[in-house]
Amino acid sequence: MLVGVPREIKVQEYRVGLTPSAVREYVAAGHSVLVEHGAGNGIGASDDVYQRAGAAIAANAEEVFRRAEMIVKVKEPQASEWRQLREGQILFTYLHLAPDREQTEGLLRSGCTAVAYETVTDERGGLPLLAPMSEVAGRLSIEAAASALKKPAGGRGLLIGGVPGVEPARIVVIGGGIVGTHAARMAVGLGAEVSILDRSLPRLRELDEIFAGRVRTRFSTIEALDQEVASADVVIGAVLIPGASAPKLVTRAMLRLMKRGAVIVDVAIDQGGCFETSHPTTHDAPTYEVEGVIHYCVANMPGAVPVTSSHALNNATLRFGLVLASEGLAGIRRDPHLRDGLNIHRGKVTCEAVASSLSLPYQPPLEALA
Repeated sequence: MLVGVPREIKVQEYRVGLTPSAVREYVAAGHSVLVEHGAGNGIGASDDVYQRAGAAIAANAEEVFRRAEMIVKVKEPQASEWRQLREGQILFTYLHLAPDREQTEGLLRSGCTAVAYETVTDERGGLPLLAPMSEVAGRLSIEAAASALKKPAGGRGLLIGGVPGVEPARIVVIGGGIVGTHAARMAVGLGAEVSILDRSLPRLRELDEIFAGRVRTRFSTIEALDQEVASADVVIGAVLIPGASAPKLVTRAMLRLMKRGAVIVDVAIDQGGCFETSHPTTHDAPTYEVEGVIHYCVANMPGAVPVTSSHALNNATLRFGLVLASEGLAGIRRDPHLRDGLNIHRGKVTCEAVASSLSLPYQPPLEALA
């Protein structure tokens, strides 16, 4: 199969769909790889490096989309990209369709087969292609909060870890999954006072063991959220419902009870965000203020560390991408975990959570593929 890798065009996105190392694996498996000129510049991989790995270089994105049988990206296709997709072509990338009707309708019109990294599953019921970026985003969320807390950025003027004799920042993490766990690790490491809220008692028990009493765990109720948010200097939104829009757990009314200059970081913004007042921002203008609270809602946080992120992502996506390149639709039919990743196929929504979020008709993957 001819696999195409266009340059990412989302604002301040420096990651790349295939690293040179991954290209070597595709070529060794008998596939051809076409990489857009300059696609790897953000990770320091020149066209020459890609050519040495076995790729051909395309002059522009139009050539990649026109020639490739499968497109491998990082971020969801932008309007200029989904208009170039066609029936019979496989798209393998993050999609986050639930809050994005425009992109969903564009992909439906294209007739392509779109497999979303964020809904591919594994044998344990996990999300193996979302996990590496969740790890990165969780760790970056604390770095972002530390910057936003500084007075010149509009924050309270707090040092997250405090100093001897001065109390540290209070950080509340909503969600005890991968994002929340890595955010808590970073916050604890910096010396913050950390609370984690989750609705899974087994997970709260695991977190209590992981952190050996260094974080407070609370079952997430409306009352618990009210209390924790009101006393927090930083709130990290780390909620995930696979494939679906994130629930709005923190309301504007709760925000009014927060300290002026406090910070919220909405890592769930790709799925619509878990704060009522969230809207996507970019690395160019990452924050805004509502009710005196600084909001950081960058929708591609891992794009700020593209070398780490691209390699971590490729480590996870490689085996699934090779199945798609070798077997095409047959691989999706055969592999239940890739079927879970199928969101769009020939004008049909094949992910139930996406269909429900957007009130669109749903067709089960095997039925759509028949």
